[in-house]
Amino acid sequence: MSEERIPVVDLAPAEVGEVDLYQKRERIYTRKVEGFFQRLRLYTGWPLLIMYFGGPWLQWEGRQAIWFDLPARKFHIFGITFWPQDAPLLAWLLVIAAFALFTVTVLAGRVWCGYTCPQTVWTSIFMWAEQLSEGTRNQRIRLDQAPWSLDKARRKLQKHAMWFGFSLFTGIAFVGYFTPVRDLVIELPLAEANTWSYLWVMFFTLATYINAGWLREQVCMYMCPYARFQAVMFDRDTLIVSYDAERGEPRGSRRREADPRAAGLGDCIDCELCVQVCPTGIDIRNGLQLECITCALCIDACDSVMDRMNYPRGLIRYTTENALEGRPTHVLRPRLIGYSLALLAMAGVFLTVLLTRVPVGLDAIRERGQLFRQVGSGMIENVYTLKIRNMSEDAQSYRIGVDGLDDAVIEGRTEVSLASGEVLAVPVAVRAPRERLGDNRSVPIVFTVTATVDAATSASADSRFLGPGPVR
Repeated sequence: MSEERIPVVDLAPAEVGEVDLYQKRERIYTRKVEGFFQRLRLYTGWPLLIMYFGGPWLQWEGRQAIWFDLPARKFHIFGITFWPQDAPLLAWLLVIAAFALFTVTVLAGRVWCGYTCPQTVWTSIFMWAEQLSEGTRNQRIRLDQAPWSLDKARRKLQKHAMWFGFSLFTGIAFVGYFTPVRDLVIELPLAEANTWSYLWVMFFTLATYINAGWLREQVCMYMCPYARFQAVMFDRDTLIVSYDAERGEPRGSRRREADPRAAGLGDCIDCELCVQVCPTGIDIRNGLQLECITCALCIDACDSVMDRMNYPRGLIRYTTENALEGRPTHVLRPRLIGYSLALLAMAGVFLTVLLTRVPVGLDAIRERGQLFRQVGSGMIENVYTLKIRNMSEDAQSYRIGVDGLDDAVIEGRTEVSLASGEVLAVPVAVRAPRERLGDNRSVPIVFTVTATVDAATSASADSRFLGPGPVR
């Protein structure tokens, strides 16, 4: 029998390399670019800035037009005042805004991120301040690589002063929506504002300074949830910023007068301007990426190169996946139609409720300690507590009434006066003849409150009137 040889296995531990799960951030130096989409971003960004900074200064009937008055528990938005009882309306408004965002995303991709997102607009302002104080992209790179000097310190100090100043204005404007801004701007420098105003101004100043000045693209890449679930809403007909690889590849440098087809090249000259202008530092030529906010700066940069090379524009363009593959793009599709119909329905219901709401509220609560009691000769009495809310801007007087049961009368106060925003609990007793109940142990009734100066301003609340039941 031949001897069986057993292979020797080396059991020495294998060398394991270290894997870093957290990638170190590489600073992005963006290049300034001009073009159609950059001008379009100005037209969408400036209105947002004007509305944000100008909103607290608008006046409406002697008060601040947009004022979230937390101590008084009411939100003023021009001629409409929202109370705590209107919280479902505000929540519904947020749902409508979310569906509007979904609808726009299905149709046109992340245009919200690229053109009107506050993070994008504020970061653009900070980048402009950086270019103004430190120079062009190459100058900023050389400045950061250079040793510290008086000129470098001056440029850095100028940049951060502009950043902090704009952040401070942002913080003051934000707090101005919650505190009368005309008083706030006077009290802050005089050290007469309350402590909470200083704390919140400083908080939003630092938040703006850090987010728009230091974090920048990291907010879009790691902190914003929108980048994560956008792929769920995209389809092959969604408008995206994309590189035409069939036209651009193989990429390579060449002379302006050279024929790229004779050299076996596509239209992309591999200048990397599309990467240098990107605020998130991606290469759009690598395909659709979650970091892309569709700001179209790469389109303007590429179009400028195509113009210099006398090539057709559109190597990088707004398009769809179907269009890139030569298939037709379908604008109307089930998902978009569904989102649009849901958005229209919710907006219609919201506007109907908003326009028909009355500035008075009423709740009726039965006395739980006693179902009913017999008083006088054949009269049945039930006791209730009515909670009346005056949700108008002025003091109001209301008349209290009851319907639904013949000959029912209210014992106690039938007219009350409430200040603006006041909630008043009014105990009332309702009496009705025993014979009006018949054999019923319970009869539905309706309480009403009506403004004395305007009968159209009224509210109602359902309740029940209890009795002894059939007579035996």
